[in-house]
Amino acid sequence: MTTTATASQKGEAANYADISALTQAARAAARTFATATTRVKNDALEAIAQAIIDKADTIIAANGQDMERERAAGMSEGLLDRLALDQTRLEAIAAAVREVIALPDPVGRVVRGTVTADGLSVTQVSVPMGVVGMIYEARPNVTIDAAALALKAGSAVILRGGSAAEKSNEAIVAVMRAALESQGLPADLVSTVDPWGRAGARAMMRARGGIDVLIPRGGAGLIRTVVEESLVPVIETGTGNCHIYVDADADLAAAERIVMNAKTQRVGVCNAAETLLVHADSADVFLPLAVRALTEAGVTIHACDKTRDIMATVEGVDSARIVAATEEDWGTEYLSLDLAVRVVPSIDEAIDHIRKWSSGHTEAICTRSTHSARRFRAELDSAAIAINASTRFTDGGQLGLGAEIGISTQKLHARGPMGLEELTTTTWIIEGDGDIRP
Repeated sequence: MTTTATASQKGEAANYADISALTQAARAAARTFATATTRVKNDALEAIAQAIIDKADTIIAANGQDMERERAAGMSEGLLDRLALDQTRLEAIAAAVREVIALPDPVGRVVRGTVTADGLSVTQVSVPMGVVGMIYEARPNVTIDAAALALKAGSAVILRGGSAAEKSNEAIVAVMRAALESQGLPADLVSTVDPWGRAGARAMMRARGGIDVLIPRGGAGLIRTVVEESLVPVIETGTGNCHIYVDADADLAAAERIVMNAKTQRVGVCNAAETLLVHADSADVFLPLAVRALTEAGVTIHACDKTRDIMATVEGVDSARIVAATEEDWGTEYLSLDLAVRVVPSIDEAIDHIRKWSSGHTEAICTRSTHSARRFRAELDSAAIAINASTRFTDGGQLGLGAEIGISTQKLHARGPMGLEELTTTTWIIEGDGDIRP
């Protein structure tokens, strides 16, 4: 039975009976899949990876419709870049699925165990979540990443990918469902509420008992809505107002490379740098070098007064790309070629600034001082701290986790890049021999 809604239902009020049937089908599929062997799961993922390549033309054509529509609607270049799929990106996505295949199976792992004084054998063992719900925006690669991770972790997944990637996700989900069926597995291990639009997302948030955990991934508004309105337990991912602090004792050449990579390598991602803080002792030398390189790369600098004063004396810099920073800039996740820049008198001021404005994602320090590095690491409270490295490394693939389902900025259960282990829960196994509690 196919339980994914038809396209004709798009824009209608959610038929909660139909969505209930979808979640029930996902739960039934998850129950049968919970006992799947590692080989069965890996074969399913290999079928999905190969199908992505085999059906690349279909997926790219569907993505082209989304790109054309969103470009005409005025979507920013940074977000268009996140939406875009081509042959190279699909091959990279298929490779990421195969990286998940190579990872250890997280199910059945003994977390801890003991033998009690009464002679009971007690073990805590990792088990599948059951049904994972994912609500996200304009990133069709997440459709595949989320499915691959959920399947390897022994769970079913229900997706809501957003209207911007409507055609892309429709094609991708169809490809994955067919690949599962080719392996004799239920297609309902992967399903979507996209045809119901936002009403489908609301139904997911109310599906307590049907969906075991809900993961939002996207802008601050989406995440806040899910956290505040969901009846289903939520693992909160965070926006990426990421900071780089260039200390008084930094290697300035290395710092320039780090800033350029963190800001310009890919702008529409949550681990791109959005604010640069520079110690006053480094500013006169560092800012002319860094700001020139950034503006030549098309970055607009939202500069504090001190930064503007320094840059006013530097020749050959496009002054039109240097604008006065506002209070709002310090809290903005641009996802574009924009960077807020502030000169600070001390590391204390840098830490205070980050504490006030950070979203808790990733902060980086450029320094040769072990004392400064130790303070930065100990006094800030973000999911990731980078020392003399780009913020762009906060990524599941880069950290050896394979594809990630999101970056968690909360402190319960999962924090930082969420991979396979974060998509499992645990069961306590208590083994006795007719034992009763005295």
